[in-house]
Amino acid sequence: MSICLGVVMDPIEEISVATDSTLAMLLEGARRNWRIHYFEPADLFVRDGKAFGRSRRLHVSHDPLHWEFSDQTIISLSDLDIILMRKDPPVDMNYLYITYILELAEREGVKVFNKPQSLRDANEKFFITHFPDLCPPTLVTSDMHRLRDFFIEQKDIVCKPLDNMAGAFVFRVQVNDMNASVIFETLTRKGKTPIMAQRFIPEIVHGDKRILLIHGEPVPYALARIPAPGELRGNVNAGATGVAQPLTEQDKRICGVLGPHLRQKGLLFVGIDVIGNFLTEINITSPGCIRQLDEQCGLNIGKQLFDAMAGGQI
Repeated sequence: MSICLGVVMDPIEEISVATDSTLAMLLEGARRNWRIHYFEPADLFVRDGKAFGRSRRLHVSHDPLHWEFSDQTIISLSDLDIILMRKDPPVDMNYLYITYILELAEREGVKVFNKPQSLRDANEKFFITHFPDLCPPTLVTSDMHRLRDFFIEQKDIVCKPLDNMAGAFVFRVQVNDMNASVIFETLTRKGKTPIMAQRFIPEIVHGDKRILLIHGEPVPYALARIPAPGELRGNVNAGATGVAQPLTEQDKRICGVLGPHLRQKGLLFVGIDVIGNFLTEINITSPGCIRQLDEQCGLNIGKQLFDAMAGGQI
């Protein structure tokens, strides 16, 4: 019997066909003849305590000119076997409301990945604070005096918001930077919103490594995203070049520490970021880099992921 798969994502027409990881998952679903229901966030709703969605059946191929969409129909989310929550950050209140809806479906027996409660509990930036021994010196605060003290202590830091992705609003602040105060004020909204500050890791020149874990076990290669000339950020969206590399012993150690915690939280598909020897982020909303690793290393990460979903491991 064919599995009925729902995917919640941003508009599919806006994705990068060459690199999008959600598309890689959909292509694997199509290969298995799973019935795919496509939802954008606004398509989900609740009536009398029951979760519904305005669905379009979706048939994908590598060529978007051959994608097929059915007419919209209203279905109960409980009619689905599996739901993939693949909406990109920001993780704002609208994002959290979607997790509430998906949790209703989960209570009716639908498998939802990643687990809605854990999407709320394990903020992609903040979650690393549970593993301080793996991380560079890190501060989370909205207090500008604490930020200045941390800056004076570390001398070279990176500051970033807690709710965004793809290197958006990431700043490096160095000694004698006359913009330090305005950066702190802007990111914290003048002390109203906590942000993360970390000691700058010079090994970023060798790449910000994305390591993918499925059910707590790492894919054997990382994608080192090497910043473009003159760039701080190791993000493909910011022009970084992705180069596949075997995992180092330190990479494996980090994954060995994280794996049991990810499994316990129902975080099936996770992308961690490692710079040098340090864990810097744990990405759980819509981790990417599947297509690049598949192409460079001859992998089929979508198959691994769907085997885990369908094989009763979770």
